[in-house]
Amino acid sequence: MEPARQLRSRTTPIPGLVLFELPVHKDDRGWFKENWHRSKMLDLGLPDFGPVQNNISFNTARGTTRGIHAEPWDKFISLASGRIFGAWVDLREGPAFGTVFCSELTAQDAIFVPRGVGNAFQTLEDDTAYTYLVNDHWSAEAQTDYTFLNLADEATAVPWPISLDRAIVSAQDRNHPRLQEVVPMPGRRTLVLGADGQLGKALRVVFTGDPTVDFAGRKQFDITSEASFVNHEWRKYSTVINAAAYTAVDAAETPEGRPTAWSINATAVARLARAAVEHSLTLVHISSDYVFDGTNDVHREDEHLTPLGVYGQSKAAGDLAVGTVPQHYVVRTSWVVGDGTNFVRTMAGLASRGASPEVVDDQWGRLSFASDIASGIRHLLDNRAPYGTYNLSNSGEQQTWADIAEDVYRLRGADPGLVRRTSTAEYAKPGTAPRPRSSVLDLSRIRGAGFNPPTAAERLAAYLDGSGT
Repeated sequence: MEPARQLRSRTTPIPGLVLFELPVHKDDRGWFKENWHRSKMLDLGLPDFGPVQNNISFNTARGTTRGIHAEPWDKFISLASGRIFGAWVDLREGPAFGTVFCSELTAQDAIFVPRGVGNAFQTLEDDTAYTYLVNDHWSAEAQTDYTFLNLADEATAVPWPISLDRAIVSAQDRNHPRLQEVVPMPGRRTLVLGADGQLGKALRVVFTGDPTVDFAGRKQFDITSEASFVNHEWRKYSTVINAAAYTAVDAAETPEGRPTAWSINATAVARLARAAVEHSLTLVHISSDYVFDGTNDVHREDEHLTPLGVYGQSKAAGDLAVGTVPQHYVVRTSWVVGDGTNFVRTMAGLASRGASPEVVDDQWGRLSFASDIASGIRHLLDNRAPYGTYNLSNSGEQQTWADIAEDVYRLRGADPGLVRRTSTAEYAKPGTAPRPRSSVLDLSRIRGAGFNPPTAAERLAAYLDGSGT
C-alpha cells in the first residue's frame, strides 16, 4: 500500500471556509480514506459542527453544474469518485459578502462550508460522486431560508472551466438572482430565555442595540412546556442563554413548590441541553451557590456538588444536564441583586422606615449584581473563552447578610445599629430551606478569562443611588 499524505488544512479568503487534504491509502485493489474523523478535524481547528445527515450527488456526465446555493446549515464536502471544479461565494451579511474562492477537488480533498456560504460545482469527469455531511435535516420549510446566486453572475465572475452554454445546468439554476439582487443571509442569532427576571433585564441592557439577540419571557417561550422545544426554530440560533429559573428557595420545600422547582430547574434544562446538542448550539446556563452545602470556605468550579435543599438539588441536576453539551458555559453565581425584589431593596425599604430587622450573621458570601453577571456572560461569548464552568460574583471582602444590611442602612443615612444580628438557627422558621454556610466563590477562572468583576461595595453604592443595577 502506498504511503498517504498527511491530513492538512488551509484557510481561504472566505472566513470559516476551510480546505482539507485527506490521506488516501492506495493499493492494487483501489484506495481507502477516512472521509471524516471528528477528533482529527477538531485538532485542525474545524468547529464541532455535529453532522446529522449524509448526502450523495451522483453526476453521470462531465460538465454537470450545480449551484450557487447557500443553505442554513454547515456542510463538509468530499468526493468518492471523479473530479470537480468547486466555487464558493460568501453570501452572508458582513464585510466578506461577495468574496469568491475556487478550487479543484478530487477524492484526496475535502472542504468545510459554513452556513450562508454559496456552494457550486462543475464535474470535470464522468461518474463523479459528490458527498456531503450537513448538521441539520433537510425539510421543505428550510428551503425558505436558502440564499441563491446566479451561476453566471458578472460581479463574482466564477471562471467555469466548461462554459455555461455548453454545461449541463438546470433551468432553476440558470435563473437565480445576480449579486446586487441577493439579500445576504443573516447570521445565527442569540436567544435569551427568562428575559423578564432580574438577570434577564440586565441582559437586555448589556445587549442593547444588538439586532441579533432575541429576548423571550415566559409568554414567548414556556420552558415548562415540551411543545415549546419541539416547535422552536432552533436553526436560527447559535447561542442560547438560559436565565430562567425557579428561585423561591423556601417554597421549593413545599409539596406545591417541589415539582415546579424540578420542572423549571432540571427537566426544562435537560430539554434545553438536548436541543443544544442536536442543533450544535452554545448553551449558557446560570447556576447557584446553593449547589454546595457551604462547608468549604471558598468554592471552586471543580468542587463536588453537595446541595442541601430542593432548590439546590434541582439546580445541581440542571448543571449536570448542561455539562453534557459540548459547547456550554455554566455561570455559577450567588446572592443576586438586580431590577426586582431582592435583599438589598428589602433592607433599603426597612431603612427608610427606621425599622430594626433581624439579619443572620453566620452565612458568608458576596453580592452579585445582575449587571455584572450579564457583562461577564457577554465577555465569555465575545471572547470565545474555553467552555466549562465559571464562578461569577462581585469581588471584594466576603460579608455576612448582617454586614450587608448595615452597609445598606449606612448608605441610606440610617443608623446601622438598628440591624439586629442573629444566627441562622435562631432566625429559621418551620419550612425554611437549609442554606449554605459559605457562598463565597473563587473568581480565579473568570479573571483568567479576562473579566474582572467590580467590588460589591462600589456596586452597592451605585445601586442605592440609582446609577447601577
